[in-house]
Amino acid sequence: MQATATVLVYSDDSNTREQVRLATGRRPAPDVPVVEFVECATPAAVLKELDKGGIDVCVLDGEAVPMGGMGMCRQIKDEVFQCPPVLLLIARPQDAWLATWSRAEAAVTAPVEPVEFAGALASLLREKRLQSA
Repeated sequence: MQATATVLVYSDDSNTREQVRLATGRRPAPDVPVVEFVECATPAAVLKELDKGGIDVCVLDGEAVPMGGMGMCRQIKDEVFQCPPVLLLIARPQDAWLATWSRAEAAVTAPVEPVEFAGALASLLREKRLQSA
């Protein structure tokens, strides 16, 4: 198992980014690597970090401003070669269809509920590890 996993967190709201960090802890499950975070507050920063490579999973805030996580997700799925899996934070469970439209691999509602979020993130990290093997 790799030593660390890099998770990009995109939200213009520092409180949302903090919720993600706190819900994840050092690792979201015992069978996945320790998580390191790359935090982005703008769409340009997300694209810059993805261009560098090394991102294992993206967590995108559907309510981010000026560009929401759903639009950001759809853009990176179109533009980034071998785009990492995306976990989308959505405002309401009824928005799940928008997460599907954006091509996100998973979605959870915000505010972040730690057990639900950690489970979804761990699942994406496991899938990523299987694809890399």
